[in-house]
Amino acid sequence: MYEYSTTGTCSSKIRFNVEDNKIHNLAFEGGCNGNLKAIGLLVEGMETGELVKRLKGVQCGGRDTSCADQLAAAVTEVLRLQEKKQ
Repeated sequence: MYEYSTTGTCSSKIRFNVEDNKIHNLAFEGGCNGNLKAIGLLVEGMETGELVKRLKGVQCGGRDTSCADQLAAAVTEVLRLQEKKQ
């Protein structure tokens, strides 16, 4: 399970697994409960690259980021860490 501390959003942490390059068990701490549960359901089993492509740059409430954008940043960080291990 990966854990990512967010910045600039109502949620404070994101937790998820990556198995076979796909997202599983996504959970946000804090934030808009219903919307974040929906994001979790929508991205379950999604390939990491597709997730980053779709969610990177999404803004919320006049901010330069959003919970979705922070998820893309978290997945990008995990992909970098995985590349370093190889």
